[in-house]
Amino acid sequence: MEYCKSWLLIAFLLISSQRSWSQISVPSSGKIFRHENFPSAFITSRHIDVWLPHDYAIGKKRYPVLYMHDGQMLFDSTHTWNHQEWGMDETAGKLIKEKKIKPFIIVGIWNGGETRHADYFPQKPFEQLSDSSRAMIYSAIRQNGSDVFRGKQIVSDRYLKFLVTELKPFIDKTYHTKSDQKNTFVAGSSMGGLISLYALCEYPEIFGGAACLSTHWPGIFTMENNPIPETFFKYIEQYLPAPDSHRIYFDCGTETLDALYPPLQKKVDSIVVKKGYTKKNFKSLIFTGTDHSEQSWKSRMNIPLVFLFGKNND
Repeated sequence: MEYCKSWLLIAFLLISSQRSWSQISVPSSGKIFRHENFPSAFITSRHIDVWLPHDYAIGKKRYPVLYMHDGQMLFDSTHTWNHQEWGMDETAGKLIKEKKIKPFIIVGIWNGGETRHADYFPQKPFEQLSDSSRAMIYSAIRQNGSDVFRGKQIVSDRYLKFLVTELKPFIDKTYHTKSDQKNTFVAGSSMGGLISLYALCEYPEIFGGAACLSTHWPGIFTMENNPIPETFFKYIEQYLPAPDSHRIYFDCGTETLDALYPPLQKKVDSIVVKKGYTKKNFKSLIFTGTDHSEQSWKSRMNIPLVFLFGKNND
C-alpha cells in the first residue's frame, strides 16, 4: 500500500509542476515519466524522460542522478529510428536488484533532431580553430552526402546552460534527488560522449563523473586533414577536472564508425593518466568486434554503471 501511495504522490507532484507530462510505455523495472516539450531559453524545446527505480519513494531517501543525451534511444526501441535502444531500464533495474549498484534516477534528454550535432559539438575547442578550419567543419558532409550540421551553428555552451541552469534545478525540485556534485553524473555515446566529457570539464562543480561510450573524437566523418581531434586534446589537457573528485569512463569498439576511435582514444587516455587519474577513478576499454550502435552500447552499459554507481564508490 505504501508503495502505491508513493507513486500516486509522484503523479501529483508531476501534475503540479505545470509541465506537460505523461507516463510512457511500461519499462521492465521502475517507472518512466515524460515531460513533453520541456521549454528552454537557450535551446530548442525537447522531451525529457525520467526513469525512477523500483524502490523510489517520496520522503524515504534521495537518489543520485544520471543525465543522458539522446534520450529517445534509451528505453523503447519500438519508436526509435533504427529500432534499437540502450535498454537502460533493464540494465539499471537488474544491477540494482542484484545490489551491484546503488539505486539512481536516469534523466533522458531527447536530442534536437536537426540540431543534434550543433548541440553536442564542444564549442570552446571549436572556437580555438582558424577561420578556414571552422568553415571546413561547417561544410562537412556525412557518408550519405547529407550536411553534418544541417545549417545550424554550434551552440553546445547554450546546451550545457540549459542542462545546468534549467533542467537540473527542475529535476531536483520535482524528484527526490541527491543534488550535490558527487551524486550527479552525465553519459552519452558518439557525439553524446563528446558533450558528456565537455560537460564534466565546463561544470566540474556540478558533475562528479562522466561515461563516454564510442566518443566521436573526429567530430565529423573523415580523418583526412581533420584538425578536430588535436584541438580536443589541447582542450582536455587544459580543462580536465581534478582526479580527486571526478570519475571518467571511456570505451569504444573496432567496427563501422568505431574503427576510427582506438588510436584517438589512446591519446586521450595518456592525457587523462598524465593528469593523475588512476584505476580508482578512470577506466578506458576497447571492445574488439563491436560496432557503433545502440545494441553494442546496451551490451556493455553494465560496466560504466557499476563504475559510476557501485556501492564502493563513495
